[in-house]
Amino acid sequence: MAKNKLAKFAEMETFHNVFQCAAREVSADNPVVQMCGKWHEQYFKNDHPIVLELGCGRGEYTVGLAQLYPEKNFIGIDIKGARMWAGAKQAELAGQKNVAFLRTNIELLEQFFAADEVDEIWITFCDPQMKKATKRLTSSWFMARYSRLLRNNGRIHLKTDSPFLYIYTREVLRLNRFSMLADTDDLYAAGEKPELREARALQTHYEHQWLERGMKIKYLCWELPQRETYEEPDIEIEKDNYRSYGRNYVSTTNN
Repeated sequence: MAKNKLAKFAEMETFHNVFQCAAREVSADNPVVQMCGKWHEQYFKNDHPIVLELGCGRGEYTVGLAQLYPEKNFIGIDIKGARMWAGAKQAELAGQKNVAFLRTNIELLEQFFAADEVDEIWITFCDPQMKKATKRLTSSWFMARYSRLLRNNGRIHLKTDSPFLYIYTREVLRLNRFSMLADTDDLYAAGEKPELREARALQTHYEHQWLERGMKIKYLCWELPQRETYEEPDIEIEKDNYRSYGRNYVSTTNN
């Protein structure tokens, strides 16, 4: 492992706003697991709504949202600690009290949040996981997990460059009859609509890259009703061909 990464990991251990728990460390006596149901009381020290950003990467969106909405609490979640370090350090240095970061697998969310503890979820530029539906962060498999910690009809936001994930997610929403609050396949050409204001307020590192290369940003926002199960669509969707070249190369033929 590179020395730079080791240094970042060591520094993150000193940040008061970072909580870390790998899958192998999940147990009833783990201090991070014991935060379940107690984020308001033990960390934020208020009763403001809790908003999660899943796959937060560098954390700039989590930090930015926290600056824009001081009346809410934000937790960025990712397994990549070296990237998360940037946002965590920025928030630490700025003394932001409404920001935290949780380094863990998103599949383990139920270990760290109790029923109705979360008010809102952002999913920003995640891997579309075109090969396996259960790995997609907007799949019925993940919806079931979100519903166990998200308040009834809590909001979920998706920003993505991926035509595949956008089409797939729209089908999940249609099939399960979710209440759609916003839907556009070109966020920055859709006009100044009130329902798009939050999504246009900030841009992530990867969003800048896609926009510079002429990509269109897709955005969906919906309400998630609490249910035991959700239906999974069975449709064929054209794959995103540009991702096969890696994240440094982008073809605009599908947009």
